[in-house]
Amino acid sequence: MNTRKISTLVAALAFSLCLIPPSAAQPKRDLKASHNRLAKQIRTELMMLSNYSLFDILEFEITGLDTVVLSGQVTRPTLKDDAEQAVRGIEGAGKIINKVEVLPLSPEDDRIRIATYRAIAGKQGLDRYMVRAAPPIHIIVKNGNITLIGNVATQADKDLAGIAARGIPGTFGVVNNLRVEK
Repeated sequence: MNTRKISTLVAALAFSLCLIPPSAAQPKRDLKASHNRLAKQIRTELMMLSNYSLFDILEFEITGLDTVVLSGQVTRPTLKDDAEQAVRGIEGAGKIINKVEVLPLSPEDDRIRIATYRAIAGKQGLDRYMVRAAPPIHIIVKNGNITLIGNVATQADKDLAGIAARGIPGTFGVVNNLRVEK
């Protein structure tokens, strides 16, 4: 190969390298920023639903560019539909997959929900969580089983909430999924 062909190949290679963006991570950063903005909007819309209570839990995940997967458990079928409609109205939300479970109607589960709320709210130190407009502790009851979901400030608060829930008569089990804030 002569020098001229080598020079031409080197020039072509250098030119093609100029066409590659300086940072291949830039699209990932843009997507992450877009997901963060969308997540904040979704969180706000879900929290503003008028029939969303501490006996329901709505969660979501953003996949791909703009697909929103709704999940969680709710006590009323209308809340499942309202959550989907709220997310559909958000600019930037594309495909919506609604995997929210509607809990079965059960007077016994309703009794357990109220008793668990009273037990937690009645514990000194935990009462501060239950008087907020958007309580950080959610009490999910399905077929006599209690699941606590949300955030608390300390491990002691998590443990105390679990103990309060375990003291409810007529329950089959308690899962304490409360997270301790860092």
